[in-house]
Amino acid sequence: MSEGMPPLDLVLRGRRVLTESGFRPCEVGVAGGVVVAVERLGAALDGREIVTLDDDETLLPGLVDTHVHVDEPGRTEWEGFASATKAAAAGGVTTIVDMPLNSIPPTVSVEALEVKRRAACGQSFVDVGFWGGAIPGNTSDLRPLHDAGVFGFKCFLLPSGVDEFPPLDLAEVERDMAELAAFDGLLIVHAEDAATIEHAPDPGGARYDRFLASRPHVAEDAAIAAVVDRARRTGARAHILHLSSSDALPRIAAAQHDGVRLSVETCPHYLTLAAEDVPDGATAFKCCPPIRESANRDRLWEGLLDGTIDSIVSDHSPATLDLKDLDHGDFAVAWGGIASLQLGLPVVWTEARRRGIPLEKVVEWMSARPAALAGLARKGRIALGFDADLSVFAPDAGFVVDVARLHHKNPLSPYDGRALTGVVRETFLRGERVDFAEPRGRLLRRDAA
Repeated sequence: MSEGMPPLDLVLRGRRVLTESGFRPCEVGVAGGVVVAVERLGAALDGREIVTLDDDETLLPGLVDTHVHVDEPGRTEWEGFASATKAAAAGGVTTIVDMPLNSIPPTVSVEALEVKRRAACGQSFVDVGFWGGAIPGNTSDLRPLHDAGVFGFKCFLLPSGVDEFPPLDLAEVERDMAELAAFDGLLIVHAEDAATIEHAPDPGGARYDRFLASRPHVAEDAAIAAVVDRARRTGARAHILHLSSSDALPRIAAAQHDGVRLSVETCPHYLTLAAEDVPDGATAFKCCPPIRESANRDRLWEGLLDGTIDSIVSDHSPATLDLKDLDHGDFAVAWGGIASLQLGLPVVWTEARRRGIPLEKVVEWMSARPAALAGLARKGRIALGFDADLSVFAPDAGFVVDVARLHHKNPLSPYDGRALTGVVRETFLRGERVDFAEPRGRLLRRDAA
């Protein structure tokens, strides 16, 4: 240990540690929850605890998932902080940012934010931040919520599925963007056009192709065009949530090239599943926007590789089994949302590996990029001064998904029975091993991140 270095609480040694210069043999020293040393393997760093990785294991930064629906309080039977954050930790995710809807009250005022923080306090196994919500009539709440530490504001352009979180019309979107531009706030948008969907075919019944036709590409494309136009006019930062339609990529890329402050995410299910493979009546696969065709999936991967799409996040949106209408398999009736928080890394890595995409790119999309979106300056990398949020990942190990063994609250996932590659063996939060018994997660604020 170098002279003058503070006593180390933990040292991790491995042949494949993902550093800022790529994978290399390293020793990582942790003190006070922070990475304080990254040295070559053999440097003989000493600490109170030494962890030596097996030869088949890699050390990765903890993932950052900025799109998670924790429905506590109000709909805790759908998902709660304890169950969601255990699922996150088991999947190598060490930070989540919670969406403002599905809980009651929604996070659309400072008072509602405090209700949400009280619910999360003392039962979170990873670090948790919060998005605010932008709904009709709460423009005056946006700056106070920003000052109270939310990471940005979510809105819908069509009904959200819950009455207490109504959508904005485009005039309201522009007004809120202008308000956010005044303090460099971020608007994150569920971009599907309500009028297009209203005139699309009815989704009723068990046929997946009928549901897919009810949420066409053009609904996303038109909504994204409207968001781009208003971001261009106001100068505000905008972020497109859960991009499904690859048809929108040229417009997005052109806007980014023009300097529009636009970022984009997609999700594991859009990158790994295909409409052609969804069985009729299999409502575990229902999400909005929908899982599209295999050719569309290929183009989303191209959008990631060329930088048009910034990040991959889960959109973990579970519900109780009855809300999925499993008995009838009616896509019009079933709740739209996919539970994948624990499985995101192996799901994406299995497909990326098949496509010849290296693990370090997957981790960039699932850790460093989401951290940058939220302004989490100490998350997403194994580097000096960063929080020692780490996962031990065996990229060549395989397993078969058993939904009964996942930590999220309701045992339903479209990945049940799927063979995946990559196993998270341990997760560390600020240098402490997540033991699934003692919740050590902190509540994060934008201004202290």
